[in-house]
This record gives sequence, structure tokens and C-alpha cells, in this order.
Amino acid sequence: MKSSRAIRIITSLSVGVVAIASLSWLGLGQVSGQISRIDVFGAIKDRPTKTSDALNYLVVGSDSREGLTKAEIKALRVGSTAVAAGGRSDTMLIVHISKARDAAYIISIPRDTLVTVPAHKSQDGTRDIPARPGKINAAYAFGGAPLLIEALEDKTKLKIDHYVEISFAGFTGIVDALGGIEVCSKVNINDPKSHLVMSAGVHQLGGIEALKYVRTRDFDGRGDIGRMERQQQFISSVLRKATSSGVLLNPIKMTNFYNAAISTVKMDSTVNKNDLLTLARQMRNLSSGKVRTLTVPLSNPNGSFPGVGSVVIWDETLSQELWTKIRNDEPLTEMVKPTASPSAKPVEIDKFKSKTAAENPCAPKTKE
Repeated sequence: MKSSRAIRIITSLSVGVVAIASLSWLGLGQVSGQISRIDVFGAIKDRPTKTSDALNYLVVGSDSREGLTKAEIKALRVGSTAVAAGGRSDTMLIVHISKARDAAYIISIPRDTLVTVPAHKSQDGTRDIPARPGKINAAYAFGGAPLLIEALEDKTKLKIDHYVEISFAGFTGIVDALGGIEVCSKVNINDPKSHLVMSAGVHQLGGIEALKYVRTRDFDGRGDIGRMERQQQFISSVLRKATSSGVLLNPIKMTNFYNAAISTVKMDSTVNKNDLLTLARQMRNLSSGKVRTLTVPLSNPNGSFPGVGSVVIWDETLSQELWTKIRNDEPLTEMVKPTASPSAKPVEIDKFKSKTAAENPCAPKTKE
């Protein structure tokens, strides 16, 4: 039997996915009231039309240093808030929750994705900048979450219902609240930019080292594509740890989990306590086996565009088909008959299956 648990996707976002899947089982009234709110949808015009009752969350991992202690900044060697003012969308993913709330897709969005950055004001507010080609994370840098959402909705024609943002501090705090996360690398890692030095094999990483692990991208020449694979493996480990340790069903552990995140997690202002409670009740039976992760189909992960530089270019046909299915809350697999044998039984095909596996590379392989 083929393994169906290739759980994938990205950095601070790992935490965001777990938070979305578990927002409920304890004092959500208190938790909801303490989470920072931001207005991200008010200024966006001409938004896509909803075609189903499914929910679409945009989860962003910001590289903001806000909330990190001096010791953590020193350990990460990333520079202080003063040095790296503001934040960039270090990682982003779309979490699609089916209208029946019994399945979820998590789609990784490469941060160098080529998009049209919508018209916006200059950062000092004095000039009008026209729409122009750019990278998706540039939209966040120029206009924060609203411009990022506008660019992504224009690219996918998918309406984003809610927004979750998690900083470096939120990521490290939640990993530590879970007691660390196990990762496995098939190769030695020595990345002078992320300052991660790790031998091949299995490692239990605390928050700081885990953040280095999901950010590293310059040691193997594979850039963001290799980093996304490691991030996808990491979220798999997060989900396994959260469910196997009983965190999601243990009020004490849940309290620790939320206390670690409340001060650094931001959500859009339209989410309220009742929304979270309803979602959590509906998703109570959503196990990791019902969560599928994937990356947007790409035609060129190492492309270039005049005036923009190196970019990631989506496969136009497959990406459009993917977003159409997501918009309509349709399954991503289909049953077809092999053309060579009309009498053959239909087989399931998955044209969106990533070319790279994100399951634990040290886990024993199951036989087909």
C-alpha cells in the first residue's frame, strides 16, 4: 500500500497549521480575545467570488524579529528589529479546509513566485506605484498583508477567507512548548548564512535550532526548493508530535501551546470566538492522514524576468487547474481507465503530486 502521508510545507507556518487545526478544545474565549488582530481585507477591491463553503486560510511566516530576546537574536545571528526593520514574508502557504471540514489541503507558495504586484502607495506614502511584475514576497514588503493577499487572489482567483501571521518568536516559542521537534537529514548541513551545523541523521531540535533548520537554503545549491522540502518534512513532524503526544486533547498542554503563541500570532479582524469554536468542533476528527500537502506546480523554479531578476514560474496549465479545483472544493485526484486496456479497472491518478517526497527521509519505506 502506498504511503499517503507525505505531509508538507513551511516554516513558521508549521505552527500556523497546527493552530488552525486545533483552535478549540479549551478556553478559546480567552485565547481569541488575546490574539492580535489586523485589518487585512478592508482596502482590497474586486475580490474573487466564493464558489463553495470551504475555508481558505493564508498563513504567513514573517521574519520579523519582534518578540525575540537578546539571547535568541544572538543565537540566531539574524540582527535585531532595529537592524532588520519591519518584516518580510519568509514563508507562506494556503490552507484549504473542505466544506465538510473533514479534509484539508496545504499548498506551499514559493516566496519568489512571479506575480503582478498590484498598484500601491510608496512606503513613505508620497507616491502612487503602478501595478508591475514582481516577486510575491515583495508585495508583502511593499504593502503588508493586504497587498500580499491582493496579489495572491489575483494570481489564483481564490478568495482568502482568513489570515494568520506568525513571527520568529512565535515559531520558536511554540516548538519549545511542544517539547522540540524531531527532524532527519540524509546529509550533513553546514550553512554559514543560517548558521546551522548539523550532521546527517535524526535530531531533536528546540525552537532556535528548528528555526535555523527551516530557514536554511544555501548549503546544497537547491535554494528555496530544497528549503521547501525541509519545511514540508518539518510540518509533518510537527503534526505527528502534536497528535501523538496528546497536545490537542490535553487542556494543560494546550494552554502551554497557546500561551507560547498568543503574543506573537496575528489574525485578521473578521475571525471571532464563535468562528474558532465552530471550526474546531467541525475539524475535531481531522487527522494527519486527512491532510494533504503540496507545492504549486512549477514550470521553472529557476526562472528570470526582466527588471525583477530570479523568479519561480508556475506551470500555467496545471496551476490553473489546481486553483480551479481548490475554488470548487473538488478532490485533486481522479479515477481514469488505462487507454491500453479498455477492460482494465480504473486507477487513481494525481497530476498534482509533487516530484519530491516530503515524508521523513529516515523513516522506513513501506512496500507497495
